[in-house]
Parts: sequence; C-alpha cells; structure tokens
Amino acid sequence: MSNITLHTLTSLKQKGRKFSVLTAYDATFAHLVSSAGIEMILVGDSLGMVLQGHDSTLPVTLEDMIYHTAAVARGNQGSMIMADLPFMSYATVEQCMQSAGKLMQSGAHLVKLEGSAWLAESISLLSERGIPVCAHLGLTPQAVNRLGGYRVQGKDHAAAQQMIEDARLLEEAGASLLLLECVPTLLAEEITRNVDIPVIGIGAGPHTDAQVLVLHDMLNITTGRKPRFTRNFMANADSIETAIRRYDEAVKDGSFPNQDESF
Repeated sequence: MSNITLHTLTSLKQKGRKFSVLTAYDATFAHLVSSAGIEMILVGDSLGMVLQGHDSTLPVTLEDMIYHTAAVARGNQGSMIMADLPFMSYATVEQCMQSAGKLMQSGAHLVKLEGSAWLAESISLLSERGIPVCAHLGLTPQAVNRLGGYRVQGKDHAAAQQMIEDARLLEEAGASLLLLECVPTLLAEEITRNVDIPVIGIGAGPHTDAQVLVLHDMLNITTGRKPRFTRNFMANADSIETAIRRYDEAVKDGSFPNQDESF
C-alpha cells in the first residue's frame, strides 16, 4: 500500500468510496493493521482502558500518547496515523499547540481533539501551522462525567441542530476530518452529506465516509461489556490478519455497521 495522505481520503469521499480506521497502540499491531490495507490507524486514548485497565480515558497522559504513537510509527507500513490529544492537554490554545507538536514529532500525521465550537481557534491555528486536525463530535469520552455517562448524543432536534452547526464551524475553522461517536444514523448521514471533509463514524450508522473500531473490540478480546456498535470479526477467522481484512471489506462494501449496530 502506498502512503495514505489527507488527499487520498478526501479523494475517496469525492468518489463515494469508504475507508477503514482501526486503533493500534504498538508496533506489532500497527504492522498488522497497516499491512492489511487499513487506511488510517488511530492511536486512541482508549489505551487507558484496553491497555492500562482504567475505567475511562481521563488518566491517560500526553507522555503515554507520545510513547504509543512513536511505537505505532515504527511498525506502520503506510497507513495514516492519527493520535488523540488526551484529557486536559489542550485546555488553552498555547497548551494545544505544544501538545500537538509533540505528538507530530513522535510520528503522528494528524491529531484528534474532542469538543465543539470552543475548539475553533485552536483548530485554525494548528491548521495554519501545518498540523492537520480531526474534530471529534457526539459522545466525547473525555467529557463523560459532564455528559452523565456513555450516552447517545444528538437525539433531540435542538441537540442535532447544534451538532450540525458545530460540524460546519469546525470545518470552516480548518478541521481536515470529523469523527462522530454514538449519534443517530440519520444525523450522521446529514452531517456527512453537508461537509466536504471526510467523516469517520463509530456507533454512527453506515452512511459516514469511514468507520473506526477499537482493535480489541473487533477481535473480541475486550473484557467486560461490549459496545453495541462493535462486531466480533474474529468469529470463524483463522488469524488476526483475516479478521482485520474482513473488517476492512465489511466497511468498504457497506455491510458494517448494520441496523442492530447503529442508533
């Protein structure tokens, strides 16, 4: 696979073709995921739960993210690497600039921020300085205490309209990608149709430009309760590589997620 760029992803959207995203946190899995043809690797702060054993992403530090991003970069075989800025590492514009710069220097190709309109200034400045940004809307796990738990977002008309406005605003500010988590299918479809940048979904129905899952969820090795929006791609697979390729195929042919895996 030739190196994936933002131009690649934008071109896929324009052609109506979907792309795949999976998390990875180390060199070995980064090699497997990228070699299978997955266009983007997310070094997610979800590592706080799946690797570190926390009950949320909040304890994850910038140093943790730098360490795992560098490990992923060493194993990567051409996928684009997106790294999460962790909780309270971008509370001010100045802090955001410094934190994002460190992740880019460790091997990320773009950074992901959770939030809404308040992120516009930071996104604009990052973009001006050559740091591409993915804006994460909907269920934002770093705000789980304010949201009252892991709940579907944008269910009522006012909340849906606000999310649509936020998506447009953040695109105008310079966001290169959007990620929608746990939002109703019809809302995700409308946002995807009304922005020019690619939209990645997780628990957001089948109509986004791409899908992302936590690697451990789709391999069915996550302990505890499994999210509704995931699927066990290891079922009847003879290897991890086969499971990853099945996920990629299901995203691209539109068979994942199905109605039961959406809201």
